[in-house]
Amino acid sequence: MFVSDKPEKAVNSTANMPEESGSKIFVGHRALGYVSNHVPLVTRYIYSRKEHLIVTCVGRVFHTYGGNKLGLLSVSKIHPEDITAMTADAYLVFVAAGKDIYAWRRGHELKHIYQSHENPVHLLIPFGPHLLSVDTNSVVKVWDIKSAELVREFEFNPDKFNITAMVHPAAYENKIVFASKQGSLQLWNIKSCEKIFKFDGWNSPVTCLEQAPAIDVVAIGLENGEIYLHNLKFDETIIKFSQEWGSVTGLSFRTDGPPILISASKSGHLAFWDLEERKLCGQLRESHQEAVTGARCLQSEPLLVTSSPDNTLKQWIFDMSDGGARLLRIKEGHAEPPNKIRFYGAFGKHILSAGEDASLRSFSTVTDLLDKSFGVASYNRKLSKKHKKLANPVKMEPIIDFTTETTRDRDWDNIAAVHRDTTITTTWSFGNKRMGDLKLKHPRFKEDPSLKDIRATCLTLSVCGNFVCIGYESGHVDRFNIQSGIHRGEYGNPAHPKRSIRGIKTDGLNQVVITGDNRGIVRFWHFSKRHLLANLKLEGEINNMEIQRESSLLALSFQDFSLSVIDVITKSVVRRFPGHQRQLTDLAFSSDSRWLISASMDSTVKVWDIPSGHLVDHVKFPSPVTSLTLSPTGDYLATSHVGELGIYLWINASLYSHVSLKPIDSNSTPKKIELPLTLWRDLEDETEIKSEHKLAIASSGEVEEIMDVQEAMFASPEQISQDLITLANLPDSRWQNLLDLDVIKSRNKPKNLVEKPKSAPFFLPTISGLSTTFDLSAEGSTNEKPQGQQLPSSMVSFTPFGKALLIAETSENFNAAMTELQKKGPSAIEVEITSLGPLGGGSVELLTQFLNMILSTLKRKTSFEACQAYLGLFLKIHSDEVIANNELAEILEEILTQQEQSISEIRDSLSAATTLVAFFKNSLIC
Repeated sequence: MFVSDKPEKAVNSTANMPEESGSKIFVGHRALGYVSNHVPLVTRYIYSRKEHLIVTCVGRVFHTYGGNKLGLLSVSKIHPEDITAMTADAYLVFVAAGKDIYAWRRGHELKHIYQSHENPVHLLIPFGPHLLSVDTNSVVKVWDIKSAELVREFEFNPDKFNITAMVHPAAYENKIVFASKQGSLQLWNIKSCEKIFKFDGWNSPVTCLEQAPAIDVVAIGLENGEIYLHNLKFDETIIKFSQEWGSVTGLSFRTDGPPILISASKSGHLAFWDLEERKLCGQLRESHQEAVTGARCLQSEPLLVTSSPDNTLKQWIFDMSDGGARLLRIKEGHAEPPNKIRFYGAFGKHILSAGEDASLRSFSTVTDLLDKSFGVASYNRKLSKKHKKLANPVKMEPIIDFTTETTRDRDWDNIAAVHRDTTITTTWSFGNKRMGDLKLKHPRFKEDPSLKDIRATCLTLSVCGNFVCIGYESGHVDRFNIQSGIHRGEYGNPAHPKRSIRGIKTDGLNQVVITGDNRGIVRFWHFSKRHLLANLKLEGEINNMEIQRESSLLALSFQDFSLSVIDVITKSVVRRFPGHQRQLTDLAFSSDSRWLISASMDSTVKVWDIPSGHLVDHVKFPSPVTSLTLSPTGDYLATSHVGELGIYLWINASLYSHVSLKPIDSNSTPKKIELPLTLWRDLEDETEIKSEHKLAIASSGEVEEIMDVQEAMFASPEQISQDLITLANLPDSRWQNLLDLDVIKSRNKPKNLVEKPKSAPFFLPTISGLSTTFDLSAEGSTNEKPQGQQLPSSMVSFTPFGKALLIAETSENFNAAMTELQKKGPSAIEVEITSLGPLGGGSVELLTQFLNMILSTLKRKTSFEACQAYLGLFLKIHSDEVIANNELAEILEEILTQQEQSISEIRDSLSAATTLVAFFKNSLIC
């Protein structure tokens, strides 16, 4: 991989490097929910994969998707600035970020950098061995792709010819057509830098150009919505179309047979134009919620791929009876920023997210293929299906709070949500991935005119998954059965007119319902009997509540930006924290109830250590955190931010390394931390190699890579200590079944042996007689083989292991023989050990050498488990020789003594360690 000094700064951005991170505990991992933005997508065909790849832009990185399933294949490394243009050829993806252009191989290997522009680049096109780039000042530069050298450049006057699009006409050697904001077009020879012809245009800015399947013909899209198919050779307009949806944002031709031109618009609509009949043959209204900025037909396939700033990537297939297209696959995220996020389930593999686009989505932390959309909240689901998303009259307001419970997730709806500016509570099903049919609303809000403008503020689900409790601005607290939607009572009657419920929670035993209002009063209610158990008056107006059911701790945030922690069992305040400088947005407990994490509109996140009551981590993000959640396993922190469409994952570094958490002053300056924009594994190579890559330009112009290794990679020694036993780390199949090989062979032996058919001789002898009869009496003797001579008993084994064992004298020699034996499989090991004895062609000397090898290995305390397996097999095969030979018996006694000594040392070490752990576990250390 080639990396220059400047892009290395981009690749090794501080966004993801742990040593640069401002947080002690959390390290940026990756972002979820990003798919595309306003930069048009790029498609390329990979012959080795036999698949089209789709490249979309997401801020400072680009994603590569497989065309077969729209699965995410790779994510690029971070660029220093936002990506402004993309293009690709058969080998590389070219990306413009600011004034520089980057060439990437396989989506994440940086190959070349092209630096010379003085203004941001906004157009790119590969041109054989060259790359053309155009900046915002209409300066055109031609680059040699391989050498990254600037071949030539020329510029236009932006006031007279401001370049907005360009295309290479098919079969036009060294020719490029430039289109301008002024409406005119020019045909240039890139090699000679000469203008060949000027096309007057149609008095409207040109927005896009596309080469038609026919030679000499180019499709031209204008800002006024007109589309022209123009013959460049004769300067004649062949066909003119006009779409009524405004500017043309993209053009593409089908190449799978039908002569269809597809045009995209700013309104999110797609139009299909029949080139033979010269008319509109179909349309897809509101294919996207925003402008369709990218539209490409896949080569020789009835597929269309579109992208949009609404954060969606869609694949359409032309298989309708009328020739129209239908949606085949979709990859999407939130079209507007999320309001609230929560981990779902006990393993933390899914994150539920409610966005400003009134949708509820599930994002997987494992793979993007498991991301699901629950749909958009609607007052009438059947009616909403008849309307498009942009003109949906029954669309509900965004979700501001939701609650989940996994106890009965397969039986009925297990998610309940409250919406902005309404009293209606909706239900959702995680198992079915859709919105439920129930709308929970008490009749009082229809019958009482004074409650007309009351809104639901908060809710919670009981641990059993049967009941949902809802709090309102009027002070009412209702309980509904989430399965049937029947009202099952209310807590507190009558409601206080000035009391607004700000938080409601239930304990882990379904015994207590806890409510907090804007007057700072926390009330504890009996769950089933619904009577008041206790009141707790706090100073300040409650803003939000969060409970940790396992430890019965309740966290509250107040309007004065402070925090408090209540013990639900004793109903008393156990901790108070000073909080933040602005309104708090969300709270989260760690799974062990040790940390309380708070987020605020001052863009800071604080981690409070509950046992000590101190602040242990304080960081500041580029934008305020709107919601945060910790995974049940404690390995991930997820955050959502103002103006950001994605969800950001952070790794809990304390689970994987020692983290020193010293108390921090609550008024101290927070450390700044950047949002992670790419996958963590994409930057692992840069941190592990620990080397500097530089680009040196040789005299021939070729790029040479020079690597200066700063420090060698750490390698663990084979033997850490002579006081420890080291295992050989062989696969279990290599040594565990050595004593049972005969059983395994007999079990695998076929019941009916396959007999070789008798072969007839070429010339068949016959017996004289009236009928033809063959004489086969001599055939049996042909299959008899002469018995070979017995091998002499003095002959020794000449396998590599036998040679190494025969000449071994020192510990290093025995180690080499042991290494050679460990390379073999179980059957080969059995053959080697069997051939050591006199009956197998070996000798007593080889048996003695084998036992010496085992003794030497045990003294070195290495390959302990392999030695035991080999010794067991040796004694099973050669027990008679060992009994008859005193020398072999003496060596075995030495081996037994060495084994007992090693086991005794390990037993003493384990006993001491176990005692020490038990002491730390059972003792109270202050």
